[in-house]
Amino acid sequence: MITSLDRTHAGFYRCIVRNRMGALLQRQTEVQVAYMGSFEESQKHQSVSHGEAAVIRAPRIASFPRPQVTWFRDGRKIPPSSRIAITLENALVILSTVAPDAGRYSAQAVNDKTGDTKTSQPVALAVENVGGPGDPIAPTIIIPPKNTSVVTGTSEVTMECVANARPLIKLHITWKKDGVLLSSGISDYNRRLTIPNPTGSDAGYYECEAILRSSGASSVVRGAYLSVLEPPQFVKEPERHITAEMEKVVDVPCRAKGVPPPSITWYKDSAVVEVGRLSRFRQRGDGGLQISGLVPDDTGMFQCFARNAAGEVQTSTYLAVTSIAPNITRGPLDSTVIDGMSVVLACETSGAPRPAITWQKGERILASGSVQLPRFTLLESGSLLVSPTHTSDAGTYTCLATNSRGVDEASADLVVWARTRITKPPQDQSVIKGTQASMMCGVTHDPRVTVRYVWEKDGATLSMEGNPRIRLDRNSSLHISQTWSGDIGTYTCRVLSAGGNDSRSAHLRVRQLPHAPEHPVATLSAAERRAINLTWAKPFDGNSPLIRYVLEMSENNAPWTVLLASVDPEATSVMVKGLIPARSYQFRLCAVNDVGKGQFSKDTERVSLPEEPPTAPPQNVIASGRTNQSIMIQWQPPPESHQNGILKGYIIRYCLAGLPVGYQFKNITDADVNNLLLEDLIIWTNYEIEVAAYNSAGLGVYSSKVTEWTLQGVPTVPPGNVHAEATNSTTIRFTWTAPSPQFINGINQGYKLMAWEPEQEEEVTMVTARPNFQDSIHVGFVSGLKKFTEYFTSVLCFTTPGDGPRSTPQLARTHEDVPGPVGHLSFTEILDTSLKVSWQEPGEKNGILTGYRISWEEYNRTNTRVTHYLPNVTLEYRVTGLTALTTYTIEVAAMTAKGQGQVSASTISSGVPPELPGAPTNLGISNIGPRSVTLQFRPGYDGKTSISRWLVEAQVGVVGEGEEWLLIHQLPNEPDARSMEVPDLNPFTYYSFRMRQVNIVGTSPPSQPSRKIQTLQAPPDMAPANVTLRTASETSLWLRWMPLPEMEYNGNPESVGYKIKYSRADGHGKTLSHVVQDRVEREYTIEDLEEWTEYRVQVQAFNAIGSGPWSQTVMGRTRESVPSSGPTNVSVLATTSSSMLVRWGEVPEADRNGLVLGYKVLYKEKDSDSQPRFWLVEGNSSRSAQLTGLGKYVLYEVQVLAFTRIGDGSPSHPAILERTLDDVPGPPMGILFPEVRTTSVRLIWQPPAAPNGIILAYQITYRLNATTANAATVEVLAPSARQFTATGLKPESVYLFRITAQTRKGWGEAAEALVVTTEKRDRPQPPSKPVVQQENVKARSVLLSWEPGSDGLSPVRYYTIQTRELPSGRWALHSASVSHNASTFVVDRLKPFTSYKFRVKATNDIGDSEFSKESEPLTTLQAAPDEAPTVVSVTPHTTTSVLIRWQPPSEDKINGILLGFRIRYRELLYEGLRGFTLRGINNPGAKWAELTSLYSVRDLSRPSLTQYELDNLNKHRRYEIRMSVYNTAGEGPSSPPHEVFVGEAVPTAVPRNVAVHGATATQLDVTWDPPPPESQNGDIQGYKIYFWEAQRRNLTERVKTLFLAENGVKLKNLTGYTAYMVSVAAFNAAGDGPRSTPARGQTQQAGAPGPPGVPIIVRYSSAIAIHWSSGDPGKGPITRYIIEARPSDEGLWDILIKDIPKEVTSYTFSMDILKPGVSYDFRVIAVNDYGFGTPSSPSQSVPAQKANPFYEEWWFLVVIALVGLIFILLLVFVLIIRGQSKKYAKKTDSGTNPKSGALGHGEMMSLDESSFPALELNNRRLSVKNSFCRKNGLYTRSPPRPSPGSLHYSDEDVTKYNDLIPAESSSLTEKPSEISDSQGSDSEYEVDPSPQKAHSFVNHYISDPTYYNSWRRQQKGISRAQAYSYTESDPGEPDPTALSNGSSAQQGSLFRPKASRTPTPQNPPNPPSQQSTLYRPPSSLAPGSRAPIAGFSSFV
Repeated sequence: MITSLDRTHAGFYRCIVRNRMGALLQRQTEVQVAYMGSFEESQKHQSVSHGEAAVIRAPRIASFPRPQVTWFRDGRKIPPSSRIAITLENALVILSTVAPDAGRYSAQAVNDKTGDTKTSQPVALAVENVGGPGDPIAPTIIIPPKNTSVVTGTSEVTMECVANARPLIKLHITWKKDGVLLSSGISDYNRRLTIPNPTGSDAGYYECEAILRSSGASSVVRGAYLSVLEPPQFVKEPERHITAEMEKVVDVPCRAKGVPPPSITWYKDSAVVEVGRLSRFRQRGDGGLQISGLVPDDTGMFQCFARNAAGEVQTSTYLAVTSIAPNITRGPLDSTVIDGMSVVLACETSGAPRPAITWQKGERILASGSVQLPRFTLLESGSLLVSPTHTSDAGTYTCLATNSRGVDEASADLVVWARTRITKPPQDQSVIKGTQASMMCGVTHDPRVTVRYVWEKDGATLSMEGNPRIRLDRNSSLHISQTWSGDIGTYTCRVLSAGGNDSRSAHLRVRQLPHAPEHPVATLSAAERRAINLTWAKPFDGNSPLIRYVLEMSENNAPWTVLLASVDPEATSVMVKGLIPARSYQFRLCAVNDVGKGQFSKDTERVSLPEEPPTAPPQNVIASGRTNQSIMIQWQPPPESHQNGILKGYIIRYCLAGLPVGYQFKNITDADVNNLLLEDLIIWTNYEIEVAAYNSAGLGVYSSKVTEWTLQGVPTVPPGNVHAEATNSTTIRFTWTAPSPQFINGINQGYKLMAWEPEQEEEVTMVTARPNFQDSIHVGFVSGLKKFTEYFTSVLCFTTPGDGPRSTPQLARTHEDVPGPVGHLSFTEILDTSLKVSWQEPGEKNGILTGYRISWEEYNRTNTRVTHYLPNVTLEYRVTGLTALTTYTIEVAAMTAKGQGQVSASTISSGVPPELPGAPTNLGISNIGPRSVTLQFRPGYDGKTSISRWLVEAQVGVVGEGEEWLLIHQLPNEPDARSMEVPDLNPFTYYSFRMRQVNIVGTSPPSQPSRKIQTLQAPPDMAPANVTLRTASETSLWLRWMPLPEMEYNGNPESVGYKIKYSRADGHGKTLSHVVQDRVEREYTIEDLEEWTEYRVQVQAFNAIGSGPWSQTVMGRTRESVPSSGPTNVSVLATTSSSMLVRWGEVPEADRNGLVLGYKVLYKEKDSDSQPRFWLVEGNSSRSAQLTGLGKYVLYEVQVLAFTRIGDGSPSHPAILERTLDDVPGPPMGILFPEVRTTSVRLIWQPPAAPNGIILAYQITYRLNATTANAATVEVLAPSARQFTATGLKPESVYLFRITAQTRKGWGEAAEALVVTTEKRDRPQPPSKPVVQQENVKARSVLLSWEPGSDGLSPVRYYTIQTRELPSGRWALHSASVSHNASTFVVDRLKPFTSYKFRVKATNDIGDSEFSKESEPLTTLQAAPDEAPTVVSVTPHTTTSVLIRWQPPSEDKINGILLGFRIRYRELLYEGLRGFTLRGINNPGAKWAELTSLYSVRDLSRPSLTQYELDNLNKHRRYEIRMSVYNTAGEGPSSPPHEVFVGEAVPTAVPRNVAVHGATATQLDVTWDPPPPESQNGDIQGYKIYFWEAQRRNLTERVKTLFLAENGVKLKNLTGYTAYMVSVAAFNAAGDGPRSTPARGQTQQAGAPGPPGVPIIVRYSSAIAIHWSSGDPGKGPITRYIIEARPSDEGLWDILIKDIPKEVTSYTFSMDILKPGVSYDFRVIAVNDYGFGTPSSPSQSVPAQKANPFYEEWWFLVVIALVGLIFILLLVFVLIIRGQSKKYAKKTDSGTNPKSGALGHGEMMSLDESSFPALELNNRRLSVKNSFCRKNGLYTRSPPRPSPGSLHYSDEDVTKYNDLIPAESSSLTEKPSEISDSQGSDSEYEVDPSPQKAHSFVNHYISDPTYYNSWRRQQKGISRAQAYSYTESDPGEPDPTALSNGSSAQQGSLFRPKASRTPTPQNPPNPPSQQSTLYRPPSSLAPGSRAPIAGFSSFV
């Protein structure tokens, strides 16, 4: 209770509540007291300028609550208005003051609570500058808004803004909140803004803007912040009651929120807890209170107050501190420990106060609060640490726990074992991808202990089962083959055993390429001509020091070339000199570290150099005389590097050589012209010529002088005194004199003597005569002219350019000579005693014919010669006075004045006309050689005249292969020959010969064939053709050739083979050979050759007799390989502690195996399992390398290898050992403080990772880590020391320890560590959540950053980083030794384009923190792919393209999104590369790029592709092809090179239209068309025909190779009636094309009859009988026979007689159906239901010649002479003829009369047998072919021909017919072999339409048409009636259309009964008077007669 309340009692009041538990402070209470004081004194006068605002502030007055204020002027109240404003602070504001505003102003204050009123002293206001101009006044804010705070829940808040301007009416005020215009809550002329019920959303920045409208004055803005305060609220409160034990630590939570954030204050029993002063009390960051080391006095009430400007809240709890008797909660356990290891014997206790721990072993105290023996450490927990243990430490240990409440104890036994140790731990190593990494893990252990090894990678156990690349050997060393980026990490060998566990780790890493240099800039050099300055910024070095930069240049957009291959890695600029004027240049760089070359920088802008005049002359200036007045000059432009600009043209200057004359000039203004014809020069004159080029900058250098003559001219005058005369009948002699030399215009090359016949000037006989410089008169001859012929003659002189003019032509005639033979000697009108001889003039008269000489003599009786001389106009002569029937030789010769010409002679028998000769007989063969035989023979009938020529014909080949007879030899003018040699035969070939003889009439029939003989063998005549040699591999060449055609074998095919000989082209080594025994083989691979060596190869064919000629030599080079040995003379010298100089010599030439492109130095630490590192030396001219970045004082093994385009060769052997020099050591490693006391610490360490020499000592320095601490303690220890204990330290202090090692080079780098001397150390708190900025994300690394947590009073020694690959990877250790003072770290060895999370933990001497929170997931960038695609094959596709097939890399090697594939290809110019090698040796600066030609590139942007046709390549070139893949980040590595030869490709299309036809039961005929020309890819050399039985392909497939580009083949020896599939493939020089789709065909049904016996021919006077014997009937009975015939000199058989009954084995037919005088062969064929059988062997040839009439015999004349009864006999003869003629007429009448009966067979035979001469059907002929059947595409066969006796013939020629056998109506199968032999053939018969005239002795010789007409000259197209009619209707059904009623002319039709196999004549019912049907040709049909019915066939 407050009494006598006054204003001093106002304020805040609290009450405190107490009881035995403690005291509490209540919430505060405010007491307010109302009062009001007086106004304070203030200024009494104020002035204001006219128009400005007057602000009159109320004087201060003390009052509560705040008073209400009213303003008065001169006693009158002032209300607010547009000009008057009263502010929130009660100030009076008068806007835009005017004179009337002057006056006295006072304020009145009223207190609402007390009612008091007070008035202030007045203030006098004066207005100045009244009456001045009323100009506008810009807006100003007089009272701006003020920053305002308000508590949530207040009813409203007001902000104000008072502004002034003139005129005031145009002033406008607007309000905005945070830039947004406000419209509500605005009042008081916009001067106030009121916000009702303000909340947190109303807080912000409010601004008012004053605008003077319609004025140019700028607006004015002022603003203020509104803050909305929120009272505190508790987020976390302590529990109401907390119990804790003494000496423990307790946390009392208290967390609050509010605006602004509240402050926390703690009270204990209402007293403030002074946290800063009390060390046991600590207020945490979140407001909670931590009390450590609890004591009983800490019991009480604890209050937490949260306060801010808006208010306060409080919460409380009761803390009770208890004391408990000791209790060992976790006592020691019996333990087994390994010697040297630490062991902890647990003794965890409870109790309050905290019990004191004492450890005893027996009675000996080992450790307690006051006792501390070495190696025995009492830990904070009460446990005992024994470290390290000794075997003597075994025993019983007791833990005693005591406090004020009591004692507790526990004991345990300790057993000490020997220790298992890793003595050979794995070593960190860096390996090259794809090589093997090996990590050893050598262990020593007690032999009684079983050891188990576990290998881990990044903390995860390595699985060996699923990964064949990872294996453990028997020593448990780890071997990883084919290493890749996924193998990067830390590998731990963990040894598990009863004798202890041990683990050691090593890191496996892969170095990365440096980044591209940045910001390259190229500018023209100001200091030097032809130079460009290049600058760039140094790039990221890929964590490996840069070795050099590679600078590439592109000149005029040309491909990039290496300009400088080794730019200083420290340089950032370079001057490029020696550039070429007028060219543009672009540059790019890449950096190189020990990993390799990084990506190239961006290209610089293109820089162009100014032009200069050309500095070199035009090249290859050639002058050649073009004409006698012109010289052609040709040149090539100056080298492009010397043109120095765009050429504008050329200047040519020339003058006479050697004469003092001036130059003449020619200007060529077109630079593309590189030739000029200098014209109007002097003939045959020498000139000097020079050429210079010019450009815009001027004229260049003239070329060296070239001299050239104008060409010679032709002579301008002819030779003189030309005279020509004939010297004999064929030669003319010329004489002449030479023209004057001045008119020859050149070098006289000679003379041409010419002769030509008048009117035939184009046929000139010319002889060239050499010039004769000794004689004045030249003589020459033209010979070989026609005899007795006039010639024009002329002579000319000629020079090299041409002929001079001819001399005037002169006529000359060659002399006469004897004439040639007469033409066309023939005999006519041959009578008994005379004959007529006819001839024609000789073709070669050779003079003026004076007459003819004719002589004759009896044969071989020269004494009977008679000679007559006839005039030259006589061309026939009747020789008379001959003796009858005597043979004469008659000779005729022409005569000139020179004598008798060549004789034409022939023999003839008087009274007997010459006839065709007969065939020779008795052919015998002897003297058989490889290429010739001797034929003996007996001449045949000479035809009553002499034989003029002998013909030899032969059948060539194996029996049955071909039946065609070929003329192979002729022997003329040897009429008495009885034997002859037949030359030009093929060796080892079957021949059958026959002969013919020729006389004046014609050629005889052929003789009987000789026996078949085989010529002897001979060596092959030809070498294999088309020999080509291609590179197959590094040690082999592929040889191909065309096998010999069979006809060239010249011997037994089984003995034919090929021999190959080959040798080195340089002559070194032996010539080797190889024999190929297969005669159809066409390729061979020559193996075991030297790499990269050229060979010459030849092939020859051989057989059993010998070898043929060698082929042309072909050359080929084996493919490049890798060198087979390393360089020689390798030496190594250590130059510094981290570098060595390596030198070497060349690789021996024999071992290079290709073009050496550079060298690699391999080096590694000796005895290290890591893979060697490579140092690349590009170019084959460098022979040394400086290895840098080496380990210091390390023994290295060094080898050198050379590499070619194919890859790396063998390294040099043996390896050279060299140690780098020593240096100061690196820092010691692994500093830890296992024991820390308040005054002492013990630290341990490991030797430096880089000792860099022999460690001589360690130095430890330590001092307080404070800025004022200067004194440091230094201790030097022995090199074997690994631990140190520092004593005498200050408690609770921070010390800095530095350890450094010493070698003989000095003290090395120090390792530093901090330590806090306290026993209250704890594990560190985890670091904050790690963060990665997006700009720090790379493809394989990220920059991780974090904030450290609390270190637990033990400094952090290192951080550990783990990574996890998303989505499903495990956490894996990335780095376990991140520096303790780092807060960022580059996490590398990541996979590109992969998502990761990261976490970090800290480690101090006590242990590890928890891991931090996981980072946000992130994805690394894409990187260039790691692998190349696998090229499966590269094969020629066409002659200009290849087909590439590949497989893409695995997904994890693409490192991003695959965009496509890149193909690199280039020609391999082997010759050129050899030149490069030489140039590289001569030019030490030659680099890799110069030694290899550039690749062309083709990008394929479809990632799904797996094959591609690379086209537009050059033919006959070898190409190298590589492939790579690319993504957005770049391109991956290239695949190994694949080589392919372009220009030869196998056919890409199949043969077309393959058709298979079954020819016989064992043969198929296959035909096809070639592949389309565009797909043949070269000349088709043959075909392969694959065939197999349709259902048994695997068992029966065979192939027949056809080495000719033919389009058909016969497949023989097949299985009968079997379906076959046939496929055809074409091949060319490159190989086999694709096979065609198999076509189906079937062989004929097997079972046709075998051949009948050989036919026996019996010849009668006018008929022929054929007898044969039956053969094998086959699978069915024989149904009929067929007889075929052929002329002996024809190759085609034709059917003669068809459908002979099966019982018959002989057949007789009339000779009339054959052509008279022609010899025929016959054969017989049997037919059954399976088809036509095999024909019999042919019969002997039989001439179709009737027996001579008796009156032609010689005895007939003798009888006439002897009897002398000529007239009587004539009378008898006439009577006989007359009587016979009547009979013949009757016979003829009966033939045309329908009523006559048919002549029976018996009658016909009786007529023949009685030799009755009148019946001669002698004009019938046999026709071989019928064009009609062919035209209609039908396979036809002649109809059956009945025996002649059973037919009745008309006089008309009506016997042509055909036989069609429809397939559906006949069970007969056409004999397949006949389709080719007699396809479409038929038989034709002709009957002489008129009766034969009676024979007489004389008219017998009248030319009978049947005598000379060939049987093949039958006119085509004559209509023939059908002799027979056949029907399709059933037998017995008469065909009503067969007859024409009332007409004797009936139409023939062709039909066949369905059931009948053999056609039969049809006999329809006839009228009784009509006994036979007469068939007439269709042309004789009467009008209206019926046409053939559909379905019937009429044949024309």
